[in-house]
Amino acid sequence: MIHKPTTEDFPCALDAEHYVMEVRLRRERVPSFDQYPYSLPALRDFERLALHPAVTFLVGENGSGKSTLLEAIATACGFNPEGGSKNFRFATFASHSPLYEQLLLVKTHRRPRDGFFLRAESFYNVATEVDALGVGDSYGGRSLHAQSHGEAFLSLMTHRFRGEAFYVLDEPEAALSPARQLAMLARLHELVKRRSQFIVATHSPILLSYPDAWIYQIGEHGPERVRYEDTEHYALTRSFLNSPQSFLRNLLD
Repeated sequence: MIHKPTTEDFPCALDAEHYVMEVRLRRERVPSFDQYPYSLPALRDFERLALHPAVTFLVGENGSGKSTLLEAIATACGFNPEGGSKNFRFATFASHSPLYEQLLLVKTHRRPRDGFFLRAESFYNVATEVDALGVGDSYGGRSLHAQSHGEAFLSLMTHRFRGEAFYVLDEPEAALSPARQLAMLARLHELVKRRSQFIVATHSPILLSYPDAWIYQIGEHGPERVRYEDTEHYALTRSFLNSPQSFLRNLLD
């Protein structure tokens, strides 16, 4: 079931529980939709993305543009493109796209007290910056480099994420076992109850199961809202687990 956002998806800003209600692309400012990143499936037909007041997921195949869109949203919010809070200003390699300059974030009267951009691929750089700044106490009092990748991710969510915040997460499941993904879901729920808003790009059917979240699947015509059971991630995982031997025979023959 595909749902395209309408005006009914946007409550009155004065009553909204959001920090960011909507992301719009100023299409008139795009130099060309034939050039990267605007040629990506996520962006060719993109106009606006309504965000859930609690949790919004972006899913899609590799190369669809979900991480590029998420990075641009984070950068437009004022976060460091490589990750971290708004106070992080390090740069190891300026690879982020100019897309953020064409985005308009529709915000409510509410202002988050905190926020963080977590991206799996550059988390090592964030951990290095935490050590360099000497702010490890805010992250559990132990160097993130002294922990496994998965432990460091959970330590970040447990100790650094405190609530009343806007969090942008790019593939946070990358270093997490299934059991740790469930632990992450529990922590995410605690933070939602503390008036936090999340937008998450993920491939994890476990994370996608979070109740009442909005899920946007990025296909040929950009992000379209779907039910959890209609995501490719859920369907493929269910098909495999229902009959792994049959699935593998078809795949490997």
